[in-house]
Amino acid sequence: MTEIDRLKQTVSAAWDSPIADHVAAEWGYPAGTARWWRSSASHVFVLPEAGRRRYLRFVPGSCRGPESLAVVAELMARLSDGGSAVVRPVAAESAALTVTVATGLGAMHAMVVEPAPGAEVDVSELTESRARQWGQALARLHRDAAGLGAGLPESFGELPDIGELFAHDAELVEATARLTDVMSELPRCENRWGVVHGDFELDNMAWEEGGPTAYDFDEAALSWYAADVAFAVRDLTDRTGRPAAGHRTRFDAFLDGYRGVRPFDDEELGRLPLFAGLHAAASLVRITRALGEPARQEPDWLSELRADLTGMARTHRQLVIDIGREVGREIRE
Repeated sequence: MTEIDRLKQTVSAAWDSPIADHVAAEWGYPAGTARWWRSSASHVFVLPEAGRRRYLRFVPGSCRGPESLAVVAELMARLSDGGSAVVRPVAAESAALTVTVATGLGAMHAMVVEPAPGAEVDVSELTESRARQWGQALARLHRDAAGLGAGLPESFGELPDIGELFAHDAELVEATARLTDVMSELPRCENRWGVVHGDFELDNMAWEEGGPTAYDFDEAALSWYAADVAFAVRDLTDRTGRPAAGHRTRFDAFLDGYRGVRPFDDEELGRLPLFAGLHAAASLVRITRALGEPARQEPDWLSELRADLTGMARTHRQLVIDIGREVGREIRE
């Protein structure tokens, strides 16, 4: 949150920023070209390019190392070159896919990506046909990314920090330990474990008639394919990861599409609630770190964001505890 505020203070009423100008210059863009779009895991600026958009994405060196961004860019490039429906990184003038730039706010690790063709689709616009294409797209990504995971982290690396961050919260710590124990016994065979997108939700893809093109690989990792499915379909499930009654047909269509490309058996399907709990625990750690300590005086937008994230953290905590209890009952039975 502090980094978002620092960058936002440099953004003018015209949505440009000297920090973004400095970074965009590595791709040959003149000052004033980049326009702020949003900031979350990365700062994202729009770059007009011959009547269409490219996107400049950069992250402070204090939040992430250059190697992790380079690995993601290489993964995206290799997938795109192989015909996968993912956006492609654009090489800088140095010919590198990622660069590190010294700015007035410190080092920034950056990349530029092409736009995803088509339009965004939200859950209210998700037909069964589109849900099937969505499942097919995720399965193809899992299939095509096999063997391309060198340098990627393993998912759920945040979980060991629960004990220290929440030492006062025995209920949460115990529930996380149960989930982690079950996770540690899961098989990592090649048909269940590999490269995952990490955030294959509807808001990270654009759609044309033939299906979606994916972007935002910030959370790419090595993990269980079922974990990637669990995170992707959260709009179609209840809070425990099970199909929501109002979305059952679309959930089934997604699964049919996925299974039409690669296997996904009932045992993996049954693990979606487990992964919902694990994702909640990992998100709780990330949110807690992002919140940090509030400044003595914060702008209204930052206070509102802090309140939203605090509420989200409470929801994640309860979900971890609820699913941890379920797992505990299953173990006893």
